Amino acid sequence: MSQRIIVLDTETTGIDHRQHRIIEIAGVEIINRQLTGKHFHSYLNPKREIDPGAQAVHGITLEFLKDKPLEEDIIDDFINFIMESDLVIHNAPFDVGFLNDILIRQHKETLTYHCRRIIDTLTISRSLYPGKRNSLDALAERYQIDNSIRSKKHGALIDAELLAQVYLIMTRGQENFDLHSPITNNSKGEISKNRQSILIRTSPEDQLKHQDYLKNMKKENNICIWMDLADKN
Repeated sequence: MSQRIIVLDTETTGIDHRQHRIIEIAGVEIINRQLTGKHFHSYLNPKREIDPGAQAVHGITLEFLKDKPLEEDIIDDFINFIMESDLVIHNAPFDVGFLNDILIRQHKETLTYHCRRIIDTLTISRSLYPGKRNSLDALAERYQIDNSIRSKKHGALIDAELLAQVYLIMTRGQENFDLHSPITNNSKGEISKNRQSILIRTSPEDQLKHQDYLKNMKKENNICIWMDLADKN
């Protein structure tokens, strides 16, 4: 049976999920520990202001989001993309709180109903490296992964791709890591052979920025998995 993992990240209007909203969501697909090049990505119009502190981190403005879809427009595609997969998230309680709020507002079951289990890489890294910094930046530096673009701004797709690399290195030879969260739903854990992943197209501007990031990664490390996958396809 194929092991399908979705590495998730979000950007938000603030830190409290009870008051704030997701403005960007991205998921990167891994099957049998191989990156497939498929992803889910969407910006969202939050219909509320963005806290200055949050905007300073991700650089996303309300003006940019005004013509983006609402959460109800993308929720079914998102569920289809993550269905029956393991979800890998860094500091999972933060993102899960926001995602569950969207699901509840849209009259859907919460996240654990749709996925097999949720894996928190922050929990894993704290076990592997107690007493050390275990932010995504710190882990990328520890594993010698280029994360230079994050010094300019954060982005959900950029961070999900970076976390995917971190996770694969972190769990190499430890596919059954006992810190992984247990399955907490009634899913059979099998992937439908007939179901296809949902691919949401990003804007031309975002695609150019993303390509620049990938080119810098390849220049720094002489390898970039996503560019190699694109060349093969």
